[in-house]
Amino acid sequence: MPLSPGQWSKALMADRLDSTYLLAGDELLVLEAADALRVQARKLGYGEREVLECGQHFDWDDLARAGASMSLFSSRRLIDLRLPTGRPGIEGAKAINAFCADPPADVTLLITALEWSSKHDGAWSRKLDASGTMVVFNAPKPHEWNAWIGARLASRGLSATPDAVALLAERVEGNLLAAAQEVDKLLVLHGEGRIDAAEMEDLVADSARYDVFKLTDAAFAGDGARALRVLAGLRAEGDELIALMGWLVNQLQLALRLANAQNFAAQAKTERLWQSREQMFRQALRRAPRDHWLQCLARAARIDRLAKGRETGDAWLEAERLIVAIAEPRAAGALV
Repeated sequence: MPLSPGQWSKALMADRLDSTYLLAGDELLVLEAADALRVQARKLGYGEREVLECGQHFDWDDLARAGASMSLFSSRRLIDLRLPTGRPGIEGAKAINAFCADPPADVTLLITALEWSSKHDGAWSRKLDASGTMVVFNAPKPHEWNAWIGARLASRGLSATPDAVALLAERVEGNLLAAAQEVDKLLVLHGEGRIDAAEMEDLVADSARYDVFKLTDAAFAGDGARALRVLAGLRAEGDELIALMGWLVNQLQLALRLANAQNFAAQAKTERLWQSREQMFRQALRRAPRDHWLQCLARAARIDRLAKGRETGDAWLEAERLIVAIAEPRAAGALV
């Protein structure tokens, strides 16, 4: 069973390293975890590190050669295997399994994967987890953001009032890198002491990264308030409604195809949906019948005509009403 990020912090304090590690998930969190492991390795006398980049034409025999080579300067070595896609392929899986089955003495293999989901998990990662250490670092879910930011502040020796933490969470709008950068900036600008909401307002720039993908995901996830906030941000940043409607129509058409499918899972596979998005649409379709999505699609077409000046009316207001209806079908009366 993979360690949780909290268990990982405790595991790093051990006086020895495992033979193999797989750190997978969100790029920022994985890279930070890998840096922490390298620091601990140096403390424990790992004097050499060999980096293997798993590109398109990577020779997996290099892993066996790296494990078998003799150290010139140190009795302990770290092999830093970088697997950006999280998919080693057949040859890679065999090479990793072989290493895990008979790890060289005084050698630790660190594998970092910057893409990861349940679909990446396979026999090779399960074997590695059984013989070594595997940790999956997922970005915080919307309801976890305040706690994550509070913990991040604490890790930098900072503290903030709940209102200040909530303000920072809203400003970075789910952008993990922006949140990390803002916390580091607070350390420089504020230093020690508790930060209240007024100080946070002055110190933190608006780092929200609004985009149409967040808009549709929030709407179909049922988070109407967040979807409307993203829509307002897009409008404030000068985005054209016509361009936004193209992707929104695309996602409504996808919802309708899924609603019409006799086998939802098979259709989701045909659409090549990630598991998280498959679950998002599954829950959205449970909130409303097929006719509701037809009505939403018809309204989206009208908004497109409004935005192009072919009909009279407030296109942005109609877009807000459509977003509410997608997120909260019981509020579909707003479409009238």
